[in-house]
Amino acid sequence: MKKIALALLLASVSVMAADGAALYKKCAACHGAAGEKAALGKSAHIGGVDAATIAADLHGYKAGTTNKKGMGALMKGQVASYSDADIEAVSAYIAGLK
Repeated sequence: MKKIALALLLASVSVMAADGAALYKKCAACHGAAGEKAALGKSAHIGGVDAATIAADLHGYKAGTTNKKGMGALMKGQVASYSDADIEAVSAYIAGLK
């Protein structure tokens, strides 16, 4: 019985894992499908930037401590609902964009 409960728990955790591609869909409106656009003509292109850099920036935007090119308030609203797992997943996805 314990093995079944553990298997169900692990299955539910993997189903709930953050999906970077799905999370990135709202980012694509400004950053482009491959992260190739300068969002609102201000940001750098984010496609292919390493995951650690993206994650650090997103955590900073969420905390309100990052304000690159005056985009802090806008980005804070974009990532406010992201969990740490969401940030890691979308950062890994962005790092894979070329």
